[in-house]
Amino acid sequence: MRDLLDGATGERMELDAYYADFERNFWAISKLGFWKLERQQFFKEPGYDSWEAFAKGEWEESLRILEAGRADMADYHRRVEEHGFVARRVRIVEEPIIPYLQWELHALRVRDQCGGSVRIVGPDQVAAFEPDGPLPEICTLGSTVMYQAIYDQDGVLESARRFVDRDLIVRCQRFIEDLYEIAQPLEPFFADHVATLPPPRQP
Repeated sequence: MRDLLDGATGERMELDAYYADFERNFWAISKLGFWKLERQQFFKEPGYDSWEAFAKGEWEESLRILEAGRADMADYHRRVEEHGFVARRVRIVEEPIIPYLQWELHALRVRDQCGGSVRIVGPDQVAAFEPDGPLPEICTLGSTVMYQAIYDQDGVLESARRFVDRDLIVRCQRFIEDLYEIAQPLEPFFADHVATLPPPRQP
């Protein structure tokens, strides 16, 4: 398969501009909805209180914070539904599950239970699409705009790239949607692969 982005590089955006642009476009999404593909196995999320607790080795506190945010998450996805579109994610998960991903899957489970559907695929299911490297971290907002998240070497979000080519956006959206159709719902995956894991140890 050719490069999913077909060689396109988009417009580089600093984080403040990206956040503002994303917020403006998210609530104007068309019927195609919001689709997100997550491939990288490790991130750092400074400023996110649950991740901060996790990073300090405070596992139970990190989970407590996630649960405390459940009502806000449900309100967010209720608002999405009222705007008439869906918000769906595909998360590629490699095993054995590393500590960061163990935490993220708990966070995604809360999102999934609150209306933001998440499904899981394994690396074998995307291997044919990665002959030259991992798939990009992308999200599509209707057919209007797509963003690629760019991370530094430590896994911290550094910037984003913005794409407005409708054909490219629709093709990427359909690619994520096709993965979603063959993916496993998060809940049974979580029960089988995450729920029984001991609290992670930080290196």
